[in-house]
Amino acid sequence: MKKLLILTAITLLFAGCHKDDLLIPEVSVKPDLKIANSAGIKLESSFVTTEVAMNVKTEYSGSVTIKILDIGNKVVSKEVTTVKAGDNILKVYTTALPRSAYRIGLFDSNDKMLGIADFNKL
Repeated sequence: MKKLLILTAITLLFAGCHKDDLLIPEVSVKPDLKIANSAGIKLESSFVTTEVAMNVKTEYSGSVTIKILDIGNKVVSKEVTTVKAGDNILKVYTTALPRSAYRIGLFDSNDKMLGIADFNKL
């Protein structure tokens, strides 16, 4: 009986030490969110009520800043987020913004603008 328990324990130990191949899911980008350039930002719609999906595309992985600017080019919202190289699908929530025209900009860690898009809050 002891031999059976020891054999079972050794079998479970070796089975538990097997390296799993991790599959990294690919981000599926809708055709209306595709970006042809190597970096940039593209909104799903230029008319927004409460939220909008956007594609943020960069050449590198790291931190980027997303800024929403009003018509006077004043920053009304700012968020730092981490992205991977390539396409990143994110949501922007606009419920707190008053009705107006806005610009949403993507900036790298050196505050260099990587892309900008316009939208109207309805």
